[in-house]
Amino acid sequence: MINGYCECRRVSFEVDGDINDFSHCHCSQCRRLHGAAYATFAGVSRASFNYVAGQDDISNYASSDSHKRVFCSHCGSNIMVELDTEPNIYYLSMSAIAGDPPLPKGYHIYVGSKAPWHEISDDLEKFDADPV
Repeated sequence: MINGYCECRRVSFEVDGDINDFSHCHCSQCRRLHGAAYATFAGVSRASFNYVAGQDDISNYASSDSHKRVFCSHCGSNIMVELDTEPNIYYLSMSAIAGDPPLPKGYHIYVGSKAPWHEISDDLEKFDADPV
């Protein structure tokens, strides 16, 4: 079981399943919304996800026609990104996940728009945009 919560702990969730996708997004939206060089996401089955508490404290922001950013309306913690093109998957923000769950091999996306002051220093696969 994977557990997670926001900074103020009003919102908490659990995932009864595995992380199937592990990515580091360097797009300008993720950088601004996370206040970091990139945002790291864990892809999980939507059917395995459940809010334990705080569902009334959830807000969302349509950052594009196909992306909905989900966050705690009280503390602002990023919870996940929902993609219209992938309705069966939630991309949970790794910053909201507790502990050290098993992860598949990661990769970098949107490195074509990464912060110029950040250098990627690992050997993970890199994509200029979203991989097909």
